Amino acid sequence: MAMPKGAQVFPRSEYLRRLSAVRSEMERREVEALVVTTPANITYLSGYTSKSGYVPQGLVVSLKDEEPTFITRRMDSPAAIHQMFIDRNQVIGYPEALIANPDLDGYDVIIDFILDKGLDRKGIGLETKFLPASTVEKFKSRAAGAKIVDCTNAVTWIRGVKSDLEIAMMREAAAISDGGMLRAKEVIGAGVREADASAEIIATLVRGANGKPGTDVASFFLCSTPRTSTCHIRWTEEVFQQGSQVNLELSGVRHGYTCPLMRTMSVGKPSDHIRRLHEGEVAGLEAALAAAKTGKTCSDVAIAFNTALKKHGFEKESRCGYAVGIDWTEPTASLKEGDATILKPNMTFHLMLGNWIDEDVGYVISETFRVTDAGGEPFTKVPRELFEV
Repeated sequence: MAMPKGAQVFPRSEYLRRLSAVRSEMERREVEALVVTTPANITYLSGYTSKSGYVPQGLVVSLKDEEPTFITRRMDSPAAIHQMFIDRNQVIGYPEALIANPDLDGYDVIIDFILDKGLDRKGIGLETKFLPASTVEKFKSRAAGAKIVDCTNAVTWIRGVKSDLEIAMMREAAAISDGGMLRAKEVIGAGVREADASAEIIATLVRGANGKPGTDVASFFLCSTPRTSTCHIRWTEEVFQQGSQVNLELSGVRHGYTCPLMRTMSVGKPSDHIRRLHEGEVAGLEAALAAAKTGKTCSDVAIAFNTALKKHGFEKESRCGYAVGIDWTEPTASLKEGDATILKPNMTFHLMLGNWIDEDVGYVISETFRVTDAGGEPFTKVPRELFEV
């Protein structure tokens, strides 16, 4: 029995719109064939979310073909046929003999495809910064007649401005994020194991909200006393104590799209220092959202946040946010002073206000928002409180 097509996340017209924007950029860069290898960009252009990026694979976008061609490990090709909007004939599975082969790999199949299709007459675009140097050299030597063009983040920048359909998907992810954080407020308490609380929160993120289940589990960070100055560690084998502080970062996921959310909780009454820090961070958050208007810059948003926070006697060393969408972080625009990226409607950012001040002091709060003419519009609805549990 042939693998059936799954329900498509977006209509075909949405994917063709995205591909059209990519081809315009290819023409500008004089690229005839673009090999997209980063998983998030493959998701954006095809709907594929299967976790096969640990081996060579690539979505080949050409100027002459309406649909791209996906080349992947043969065992992963049924997932591509099922999830991608493209015709099954546009999915090529390469043999297992190329796995753990010291001489040949899946990139050789991609190069063979480009050569056989005659797509090597001009430029071949690669996401070079995300590829091994040996792979880039392989393209240069085997497709010697073509100019290898660095197209790192070319697709990612196009992803930066979301369509209304993408915004709707992020709203679905946001509702799940809200549910996860509210569940955290219910299950965190003195004597509860961090692992048990985490299991309940993650289960909520999978069950979803409003009849829409989570379709993946994103990064989940739970940092409790005495580890609140850390930012990227998991739960431990310990239990929450009376007086513990808990910093949470989580996100619901809908078909690759995320909507991160951070909140700080206190088992019992929080310290005066953390309460003052919370008040300063909320003031900065509101100032940043007010500044995140169409036509402003990422730097303007950061300056607004930093100025408000300093009025409360605190500073934040790290950037205050970044572009967000598929698979969380988009490695393009940063909400930091000096980033001159101009804000456009429906750009989306994680206003990430985690502040790790010293080895024994850390605090988190965040909002994911979209840019509008009136300022940043948050997706999530959890109150901006320092929760006492």
